[in-house]
Amino acid sequence: MKATVTVMLKTGVLDPQGKAIGQALHGLGFAGVGEVRAGKVIELELAETDPAKAKASAEDMARKLLANTVIEGFKVEIA
Repeated sequence: MKATVTVMLKTGVLDPQGKAIGQALHGLGFAGVGEVRAGKVIELELAETDPAKAKASAEDMARKLLANTVIEGFKVEIA
């Protein structure tokens, strides 16, 4: 079973990488771009066959290692 964990900085936390990407896009002529936030996507191949257990396991991994829950939020999708 595949789990996708998306990790993003929480609202209100400064995102210098997102700011740099936004400025670069504007410099390339993409004037219609507003605020840019950068994050990371982690794909996990899990042996678990029960979707609920797989999601719970991936969420536990995110809380313990994949996301810094002080400044980052995360969401888990199971496929």
